[in-house]
Amino acid sequence: MTEKQTKKAVVLLSGGLDSATAMAMAKDMGFQVYALSFSYGQRHTTELESAKRVAKTQGAVRHQIANIDLTCFGSSALTADLDVPKGRATEDMQKEIPVTYVPARNTIFLSFALAWAEVLETPHIFIGVNAVDYSGYPDCRPEYIRAFATMANLATKAGVEGRTKIEIHTPLIDLTKAQIIQKGTALGVDYGLTHSCYDPSPEGLACGQCDSCLLRKKGFEEAGVPDPTKYFGG
Repeated sequence: MTEKQTKKAVVLLSGGLDSATAMAMAKDMGFQVYALSFSYGQRHTTELESAKRVAKTQGAVRHQIANIDLTCFGSSALTADLDVPKGRATEDMQKEIPVTYVPARNTIFLSFALAWAEVLETPHIFIGVNAVDYSGYPDCRPEYIRAFATMANLATKAGVEGRTKIEIHTPLIDLTKAQIIQKGTALGVDYGLTHSCYDPSPEGLACGQCDSCLLRKKGFEEAGVPDPTKYFGG
């Protein structure tokens, strides 16, 4: 057994396509996976059921769902009564930070992951951020991840004592959505278990028109892989 196969990793798992792939890649690298999801007041809570299925099928050692309430701040179409943008062209998605941006979400999520990693005595955290096919979110950029890692090593007991150095793994950051899908498919990821839609129907079917759905559709088409997503009305 290699050194990495004896190590644990905290993997942020939303239940979406990217996080499921990042988890599969962590396992492929030999890490024991501890999956972390969040119930934060999001309108698309169906993603949590997807996260449970993904964690189970990919053999997470443990799947923790943390309960936090970001609706008290509002300001996002995912946590407040605001319309989710529909039918936008890909180039328009990157012109400005969209209303689906949840203020400081990845910072909050990574902080929880950091706390759990410290308890597990592991320096390894995986997050499926992507800086190529994304909807203009500032907390998906490489410079943000580097800054968080620097902060993490200044803020933890293990880091200050020099016992470990926190590593934020971002295996998808330079990949297109199509490349992510191809990579995950090669690793056996069942994308039919995942959920990406920001505005699903009450039955949990994808709308097919929000930014996340459109990027997902485009990714499957360009990857040449059948899209297993169940869309509302189709």
